[in-house]
Amino acid sequence: MVQSKDDLPAEAERYVMPSHYVESDSLEVQGFVSSALRELAADASDRDKAIRLFEAVRDDIRYDPYCFALDEDSYRASRIAGAEAAFCVPKAILLAACLRAVGIPAALGFADVRNHLNTPKLQELMETDLFIYHGYVQLWLGDETYKVTPAFNMELCERFGVKPLVFDGYHDALFHEFDEQDHRHMEYVNDRGLYFDAPMEEFLIAFKETYPKLEEFNRVRIAKDSSGYDAGFSKEGTS
Repeated sequence: MVQSKDDLPAEAERYVMPSHYVESDSLEVQGFVSSALRELAADASDRDKAIRLFEAVRDDIRYDPYCFALDEDSYRASRIAGAEAAFCVPKAILLAACLRAVGIPAALGFADVRNHLNTPKLQELMETDLFIYHGYVQLWLGDETYKVTPAFNMELCERFGVKPLVFDGYHDALFHEFDEQDHRHMEYVNDRGLYFDAPMEEFLIAFKETYPKLEEFNRVRIAKDSSGYDAGFSKEGTS
């Protein structure tokens, strides 16, 4: 059953509406939601829907930090819903759109995180282990709020020995501080707060200023493939 607007906390009411990037009313997002929830009962709870949508965005769209679009329109949920691979920001945008589409309030959140297990290739391109504007989602189930990030798909976690991110409907699902071997993994160093819509203009400006080599890497790769959306969010692996 969809939460009644009268039952929502006041702070959550605006987060059930579609926005420019969080296109919860788009046909593409509606189709993604229908596919993700097809095996749930018609009377499934919002908690069960939230869990399944989290899993669908986490695993149906492979995580790839090199799949970085440089134009704002590529971050609209209607386009992300058809991607095979993406990084944390577009995956968070899509999850927020999916949750809003079924009446579950969902805000976009952004934080700066330090990845202590960054790969040499990505470290070289970024010239730092600090990921600015890491995307996550805060959702409301009744009066309770939960912060989740659907970034790393299960296959990736198994491949790199990273603890999987699992949302059980009762606890946050954010990056783990340590990996399976108890090595330092992710460290949240700065929370930029919650947003109704994605601040793509300021995000892309900050990205270009912080990661000039990674921006040029993406610019060259996108220029080589002008055939469609996958020029921005490619199918290349993470290794």
